[in-house]
Amino acid sequence: MSGSDNARDLELLRQIASNDRKAIALLYQRHHLRLYRYLLRFVKSEAVAEELVNETFIDVWRAAGKFEGRSQVSSWIISIGRNKAISLLRKKSDAELDDDYATSLEDDSDTPEVTTLKQDKAVLMRICINKLSDEHREAIDLVYYQEKAIKEIAVILSVPENTVKTRVFHARKKLSELLSKSGIDRGWP
Repeated sequence: MSGSDNARDLELLRQIASNDRKAIALLYQRHHLRLYRYLLRFVKSEAVAEELVNETFIDVWRAAGKFEGRSQVSSWIISIGRNKAISLLRKKSDAELDDDYATSLEDDSDTPEVTTLKQDKAVLMRICINKLSDEHREAIDLVYYQEKAIKEIAVILSVPENTVKTRVFHARKKLSELLSKSGIDRGWP
């Protein structure tokens, strides 16, 4: 996102803090789709992602005057949505969140028959990305799909920049291995 986009978002936040309903509608229009896509990959439910987007923009409405400008507005919005998603996921039962239980489940989508049927490289890449750990998948998502810089990702995740760099490095390495195993080279198509 360019500096002029962030300046526009800052002006919209100032207007929202003054209870300008048109400004929240414009900010929503500028960011809801990107936030929805991010949250959908995070929670894997369209209905839940939509609800989280709505809740996020309600919080933006309430907290617009408290924005401190330590990050881009878009990163602040994603952080709010991410925190809401994490809160929601923590409320789920232990069995749904238990890593040992999750890894014991058989992944039917990775059979040779399914892989053969899914020749589309984008589909195969998504399958490989979904095999990454949550931290690595989130790093890939923020870098490549949300187009965030390392500094912005550090703000969103509330971790040091070096932690983000390490996660991105290991995520790329693991993704490269998974893509190679799936028969996908680095070229396109």
